Amino acid sequence: MIKLNINDEVSTLRAVVLGRADSNGPVPKLEDAYDPKSAEHIKAGTYPKDEDMVAEMEAVAKVFEKYNIKVYRPHSIENYNQIFSRDIAFVIEDKLIIANILEDRSQEIDAIAHVIQQIDPSKIIEFPEAAHIEGGDVMPWGDYIFVGTYYGDDYSNYITARTNTKAVKHLQTLFPHKKVKSFSLRKSNTVADENALHLDCCFQPLGKGKAIIHKEGFLIEEEYEWLVNFFGKENCFHIDKREMYDMNSNIFSISEDVVISEKNFTRLNTWLREQGFTVEEVPYAEIAKQEGLLRCSTMPLIRD
Repeated sequence: MIKLNINDEVSTLRAVVLGRADSNGPVPKLEDAYDPKSAEHIKAGTYPKDEDMVAEMEAVAKVFEKYNIKVYRPHSIENYNQIFSRDIAFVIEDKLIIANILEDRSQEIDAIAHVIQQIDPSKIIEFPEAAHIEGGDVMPWGDYIFVGTYYGDDYSNYITARTNTKAVKHLQTLFPHKKVKSFSLRKSNTVADENALHLDCCFQPLGKGKAIIHKEGFLIEEEYEWLVNFFGKENCFHIDKREMYDMNSNIFSISEDVVISEKNFTRLNTWLREQGFTVEEVPYAEIAKQEGLLRCSTMPLIRD
């Protein structure tokens, strides 16, 4: 049995689900793109190739191996994008929450049935139909659960709005002893550098009391300021629009002081090392073209 345990983003990782990229299928039609960044690359003819993305994910698997982390992979579904395992489910405390994701992606959860079967069924939670949620918007952080959402009445107009306020309320019901703190994110179906697809596309807490943040990703200034005050301004690494677009906030913590980051994030990686982090650099620029990076493609199951 897998004994789930996740209370934050940075405690020492013991077990994780890592997505896969070996049979992504043909380049999607432009009208089928789920986000503006993928659309950009479809138009430009630079949409990532399976073999390049497989190589990138193998580099991450090697880092996990180096740190003795148990890695589960989804079973392969032919011609199906299975990279972003964080979207389909996530763990808070000892519960696995199965996300309500875009209908087209529903098979992804079946591909991790071999993992789910090892979890006590009483610890598996499915959200009600009307409560939409994806793991990229959810961050357990001690007494808090940070959640990215979009408050606007035009929520349904945005394919890039993935977690609604009903889901935020439902999370609070499920975890009454936690403070569920929501943040309204800037959404755009068409302009990639003005779209925070998930909370982890514009913010991420790190070990040592640090955090990465992109101010413009937040629609409400007070909510952004709350986070900066919570972590302390001197502990926040602010990223600009371009760095947000390149997914600098979407790195992944293996422990309080070890992170996996993209090798081209020079400014960020330099700062992380100055703060005393060990930075395991991997190539991930091809996967980034689909508006997701290291946090999106990993789903932690157990942290100490």
